[in-house]
Amino acid sequence: MKQVLLHCCCAPCSSAIIEWMLANGVRPTLFYCNPNIYPEEEYLIRKNECTMYAVKLGLDIMDEDYDHKAWLEWVRGLENEPERGSRCLMCFKYRLLRAAEKCRELGFDEFTTTLASSRWKSLEQINAAGLWAVEQVGGGICFNGRNWRKGGLQQRRNELLKENGFYNQQYCGCEFSLSEPLGTKMQK
Repeated sequence: MKQVLLHCCCAPCSSAIIEWMLANGVRPTLFYCNPNIYPEEEYLIRKNECTMYAVKLGLDIMDEDYDHKAWLEWVRGLENEPERGSRCLMCFKYRLLRAAEKCRELGFDEFTTTLASSRWKSLEQINAAGLWAVEQVGGGICFNGRNWRKGGLQQRRNELLKENGFYNQQYCGCEFSLSEPLGTKMQK
């Protein structure tokens, strides 16, 4: 089985992707790196659910320590940017750089992210961040910029959410995404 590092944002977004990978000869190692999530209690809810799902499937999961202060420093000056603006691109760069570094550390040659499963996120930004991360880390690894929304995966995600009783968050995670009423940011 091919090994891939899968950067995971939450169990609901990860579930259908993991299922697809396992059915297609890919064994993902899950990497939970989401210091953007606020407050820390929300971060822990999402992390614990991802961990329980990985254990249920017999998959390896690792996480990076929660360092919200470092993430805030990374996006400093972009706090008032709208959703899908330059703050989001910088956030993706932060997390995918760490995923690229972890991919290299583990000796894998490929990584991807569940961020590309969300219809609320810009695929262009995610792919740009993933390719940027590869450039920063150097050769030998690649970013799989697959659109994880296609092939029925969005519908399967919703089915798995219900089947597993996953917690389904209502915002991306950062405190700045909470500044707009839910739903309005999604229509942009």
